[in-house]
Amino acid sequence: MHVHDLIASASLDRSSDVPLFRQLYARLKDAILHGALAPGARLPATRDLCRQLGVSRQTVLAAYDQLTSEGYLRGGVGQGTFVDAALPLARQAPAAPGLLRALPERGAALAEAMGTRRLYEGPVRAFRPSMPGLDLFPFDLWRKLEARHLRHAQRGPDHGPYLGYGPANGYAPLRELLCAYLRASRGVVCTPEQIVITSGSQQALYLLTQLLLAPGDEVWVESPGYQGACAPMLVAGARIRTVPVTDEGMDVAYGARHYPDARMVFATPSHQLPLGATMSLARRLELLRWAAARRAWVIEDDYDSEYRYTGAPLASMQSLDRAGCVVYVGTLSKVLFPALRLGYVVAPPALAEPLARAKAVVDMHHAMLPQAVLADFIAEGHFMRHIRRTREAYAERRAVLMAALEHRLGERLTYGPADVGLDLCTHFRPDRKGRIPDEARVAQAALEAGIELRPLGYYANAAATPACAVAPGLLLGFSAVQPEAIRQGVEALARVIEGQWPGK
Repeated sequence: MHVHDLIASASLDRSSDVPLFRQLYARLKDAILHGALAPGARLPATRDLCRQLGVSRQTVLAAYDQLTSEGYLRGGVGQGTFVDAALPLARQAPAAPGLLRALPERGAALAEAMGTRRLYEGPVRAFRPSMPGLDLFPFDLWRKLEARHLRHAQRGPDHGPYLGYGPANGYAPLRELLCAYLRASRGVVCTPEQIVITSGSQQALYLLTQLLLAPGDEVWVESPGYQGACAPMLVAGARIRTVPVTDEGMDVAYGARHYPDARMVFATPSHQLPLGATMSLARRLELLRWAAARRAWVIEDDYDSEYRYTGAPLASMQSLDRAGCVVYVGTLSKVLFPALRLGYVVAPPALAEPLARAKAVVDMHHAMLPQAVLADFIAEGHFMRHIRRTREAYAERRAVLMAALEHRLGERLTYGPADVGLDLCTHFRPDRKGRIPDEARVAQAALEAGIELRPLGYYANAAATPACAVAPGLLLGFSAVQPEAIRQGVEALARVIEGQWPGK
């Protein structure tokens, strides 16, 4: 194709938001890269081209100048404009149908590890699990604290410590305040230097598994349990070993008997997801003795223990650790709001610095402004007031849910334990013939009826042994839903379950 014909065919879209000179630049660049304009080809003079395309000469000059500055064109006044002859001759290549090359094993594991996780979308409705009540959060106050920091940053000579780069382990005042809070509320034994701020607990788990596990290492995980924890373990090349959960929490004796060489244990002693069990003191001490003897790490995931409705929150397992084997992981997603993406790790002293350096590899540090706002939120007493307020509201919503279930579905469902957390675990009662509905079909029918919930099978690990089998049921969240919506949700759920019952 002749150069003039080629350029004439490069029509420009005057209705587009993209400036005309950028459109012309892109078309000429594409023609050069794909060989339609060969090295050394002469381009039309700017006056000729602007008449040909019906644009201003400034548009053509701007496109030529940009291409010249990037090395595609050369020339000058009175010399003409040419495609740079030093460019390699372009060859037309067929478009690749997929990836240039297959992902390596580690890359494939990273891309697929969270493939089974499903996130809820859209407005919150009954009974979205593990979701805080956003209607209860003081967003106006949060905005005022944030605005105050921004005003100070504008006036300050260094624009504030939270608008630039910060330490990898997090904003120092926040770490000091979290240390005091965890000591008082959870009995955690730590100093501020042991705390590393992360982008939620998921990043904390990723960093810990990358840092502490070698390919082939065995890891105990609860099944059913939080499957998001398994994803970073799989990426690290670990071998998942499932351990059943009873009314006393993780069955430590089962794990020790079947997987004595494990290098890590992931446990939720304060509140097990989804069954709601709290690990007994005897099992906590048993796990700590085993881990100390085997020099194995114990990751204590303490994600929502602030919300205990029959007494004060229990002391952490970390507070019982004397061997330095427990790594305590916490998140603020359940107490404040998930989009904040703030979590933290309380590491044994010797692990804190390596963990902070590993954090710097991933993202240098978490955003400093939210950390500074949260520090003020805690220091000025708003944090504890918010926990008290939400604990009271969630207790009311929990009571409404249990009463509605007993009234409307007492013959179909059992529930419990229910003394801690944001969710209620339910199981189907068999009918006189021992039949129960299929939990996955109930969950799908509920979704079609506008109800959000999780079947318990969602939390089962794909590699789980028969010993980890759990009676079918549903996980119902109550914390994010107001009482009247809970009552309406139970009524709708009752209709769904009745319609899915065997024999109907």
